[in-house]
Amino acid sequence: MSGSLGFSAAVLLLVAGLCGPAAKTQQLIPANARKAAPELSITDLDGRNWTLQQFRGKVVLLDFWAVDCGGCKLEIPWYVDFDRKYRNRGLQLIGIDMYGETPSMIREFMSKSGMQYPVAIGSDAVGARFGLEAMPLTLLIDREGRIAASHAGVVDPDAFERDIQELLR
Repeated sequence: MSGSLGFSAAVLLLVAGLCGPAAKTQQLIPANARKAAPELSITDLDGRNWTLQQFRGKVVLLDFWAVDCGGCKLEIPWYVDFDRKYRNRGLQLIGIDMYGETPSMIREFMSKSGMQYPVAIGSDAVGARFGLEAMPLTLLIDREGRIAASHAGVVDPDAFERDIQELLR
């Protein structure tokens, strides 16, 4: 009995780590220490092709998420709000669904959540390229295409918004 309980507890800890709150907020990487973001070429749910390269000059919030991830569901309203507030100042959001959920399930969630930015279905290869080890994973990419922040787990929305504001200056 204790063996199965131990296994169940381990599974719960793993799930909490993949979709739960993070313990700390990561600060922006200093500009002189930032590395170029890996190449990304995706096709969104509407069939449009997108690359990170085409967003040079903008700050990109790249969100690896899933409809069935609790932490992801918590963050999406914040990201929708960031999109609304900062899109005209140079912020571009891109969502990558990593659970392989169906396009209809993702579209329904997007509609209910007010998401108006490109969303694609990701792959293990794309996740690996960006260091995806836990979800949600959110990256901020500066106007030069360099990773300014990489945050696994639920972000602190106020701190993350300050980071976005700083990168948009």
